[in-house]
Amino acid sequence: MTTAYSESPTERVPGRVWTVRLTGHADRTATVTCSTTACRMPPRSKDLAALRAFAAGHAGAHARAATVRANARCHCGAQQCEAHPDTRTQCAGAVVLVLQHDPAVGRVWTLEEICEACARVLPNISVLARAQRPGRTAGRPAAERPAAEAPVPARPGIPGGFSSLAAGPADATPGPARRPRRAPRPSRGRSRGDGR
Repeated sequence: MTTAYSESPTERVPGRVWTVRLTGHADRTATVTCSTTACRMPPRSKDLAALRAFAAGHAGAHARAATVRANARCHCGAQQCEAHPDTRTQCAGAVVLVLQHDPAVGRVWTLEEICEACARVLPNISVLARAQRPGRTAGRPAAERPAAEAPVPARPGIPGGFSSLAAGPADATPGPARRPRRAPRPSRGRSRGDGR
């Protein structure tokens, strides 16, 4: 007989975190490690570009496999917001899955379940997915929900072109890069209908 673990949707659970790290060594080799000990990592190598690509892809694979839990506590808040000590904020908002990666350093990829308030003040992050809010529409089928209430699926890839090396053919090509929206420019000319 087997029993399946089921967590209550109202019981708060600790926010999860996954860290993938590229570590250099004195002999000009490097290794990739993952905070999930069950993950298989490539052997120590001098091919830093391949190891960096593997690390980015591995972080992407964790992101695609994770389902953001609406009842998770903010992982950042649980660490006394050490990631943003100069900007104090109160944990608030929905739970989001973020990727924190500084491309200037390029050695650490961190995925975390955190609150929206902390996500706004953390540097070098991309919000990958949002938790589905439990509540009023839980009893209605998805087809009957208004479009604004329908759950938003997690993105198949991570912004920045990261993709999993072990992904199937459907995940092999990254999606188009998203550009930031520009604010509309005010009109400088006069309209022709003003009679002037």
